[in-house]
Amino acid sequence: MPQKLFLSFFVLFIALQSKAQTKDTIFLMNGNFVSEKIIDTLIGAVTIVNPKKPTEKLHYEYDDIYSIKYGNGTMKYYYYQDTIHNNYFTRDEMQYYIYGERDARKGFKARGSLIGAGVVGLATGGLGLFFAPVFPYGYMALSGAPKVRIKHSTISNPIYIDQDAYILGYERVSRSKRRIQALIGGTIGLAAGYGLYFGILKDKLPATLSLRF
Repeated sequence: MPQKLFLSFFVLFIALQSKAQTKDTIFLMNGNFVSEKIIDTLIGAVTIVNPKKPTEKLHYEYDDIYSIKYGNGTMKYYYYQDTIHNNYFTRDEMQYYIYGERDARKGFKARGSLIGAGVVGLATGGLGLFFAPVFPYGYMALSGAPKVRIKHSTISNPIYIDQDAYILGYERVSRSKRRIQALIGGTIGLAAGYGLYFGILKDKLPATLSLRF
């Protein structure tokens, strides 16, 4: 009898612990997701404890959430098609769009933009041109224009590529990464170019170029 009673308490303890540790998963509109126990869903936001700082709370507005999968398996969708709120995709299309964002964020590398803007910044800064920043930052502005080539190795599921919404999501994040990398590369190149000019080249370059420092 004592053994059975102990076993019953043990099973109950394990069940309660398992329930307490079950986490909910918040799927965000940007393709990311967060797994943590939800403590509040009021006042237009979903609240969780910050996993990195347990003394703080994180709040996700409803508009930033696609859906929530609760620890008991229940799904709740926050996204719905509504052209008044610029939600033109159906729920299924938006799911593919989010997959595209996620895959691009994980797999797309914008090294060309980083290197290209860096070279432009280095070259124009190295000449000591007063308006040198125009070139690398102009490069940044235009870096999102070229067509995005989706590499099959970055696609998490081959069937996604047949969906227009997936491609749009992938392209949006890819172009954003291009601009960010171009900004970083252009700034570094420009700084290095100006350093090269003022440190070495200022008195060695021909005086035919105007609008220098």
